[in-house]
Parts: sequence; C-alpha cells; structure tokens
Amino acid sequence: MIKNPFCILSKGELLLWIISLITVTASFLFSPSKDFLTLTASLIGVTALIFIARGHVFGQILSVIFAVFYGIVSYCFRYYGETITYLGMSAPISILSTISWLLHPYEKTDEVEVSRVTKKQVFVICGLALLVTGFFYFILKALGNANLIVSVISVTTSFIASYLAFLRSPWYAVAYSVNDIILIILWILASMEKTDYVPMIMCFVMFLINDLYGFYSWRKMLKRQRGNGGL
Repeated sequence: MIKNPFCILSKGELLLWIISLITVTASFLFSPSKDFLTLTASLIGVTALIFIARGHVFGQILSVIFAVFYGIVSYCFRYYGETITYLGMSAPISILSTISWLLHPYEKTDEVEVSRVTKKQVFVICGLALLVTGFFYFILKALGNANLIVSVISVTTSFIASYLAFLRSPWYAVAYSVNDIILIILWILASMEKTDYVPMIMCFVMFLINDLYGFYSWRKMLKRQRGNGGL
C-alpha cells in the first residue's frame, strides 16, 4: 500500500509548505507575463525541499523532476550553466541520492539515516569542486553564458550541496542555502531584462527559508538518531 507522504509533515511544516506555495504563486500572478513552466518548476521545487528537510526520499524524487523543469527554464534565458548543472549533474545525483536514501532508512522507518562526513570525503568534495569549477568556467565562457562568474559560482555550490545530500549529511542544507543566495542574485539579474522570471526569485527566497529549516531539522534528526553527537 502506497503511503501518503504528506501525512508525515508536522503542522509547522505544512504551514511552511503552504506559505511557500502561496508566495511563489502570488509572484506569478502579479507578473506581467505568465510563464507556467517557471511556476511549475517553482512549485515542485519548494515541495521537494520540505520533504528533504524531513529526510524523506519523496523529496529526492521530486528533486529529479524539478531539475528537468528548471533546466529548461534556465536554457530559455541562456543560463547554460544552470541547464547543464541541473540536467547533467543535479538530476543524476538526485537519482543516486534516491537510491542511497532508500538503502539507508533509519530503523526501518521512512526517515533516512543521517551520516557524518569524514575528512577523506571533505578532501574528495573539495578536489571535485575545483575540477567542476574549472571545467564549467571554460565551457560556459565558450557558450557565451549570461552572467558568467555568478553562474560558475552557482555550479560549484550546487555540486557541493548535491554531493552532501547524496552523502546524507546535514551540511547539504548549508551548501544549498549559499547556492540559493547565488541563485537569487542570478534571477534578479535575469528579471531586470525580462519580468517573467520574477517568480524564480521568490522561488529561491522560499528555497533559502526551507533550506535553513532543513539544516535545523537534520540537526534534530542526527541528535535523535545518534544521541548528542553533534555534526
């Protein structure tokens, strides 16, 4: 029997999710042009984050869908870095994260088992992040990517966040929060040229709030699962 994933959300989490939906939808309704693809991506994204904050695999499944929609929206504005990142990196990592989370439930519950990042994994993440940054800088420069430097920083922070989510670390939320700030800047720049993208700004503002909550939630999960062991 398939369980309704929304039943696991607390009243506070349901309220945060509803506020996120209303904020994104309102920004869409007040936008001069109605880009339903942008709205769809935003709604899927904020829904994914509330479940990821709870450590529920449904959030990772939605993240794959969000990556596809967001990649298309980014392509339309020539943010090729975002397109390549989400379709070529974030979506595949979300698929791998889905598998990882399914294989590591906490005591046979719907909650994922939280993991600590080792020193070796930190070195691996830093090394790969440097390679990803250098690779995307030259690729995006050749493609004529809009707002190149900001886009490259977005790629780097997105990679680190996705990798940490795959490792089931609470620090994924911190990395995503930094990425959210970069993306807010990126879509403000885009909206200065085309107001259709204002909903994307509000989308990532709500992403930031949800990711900050995610870090708080995962800290509680870690303490509950392993005692007061810290991060």
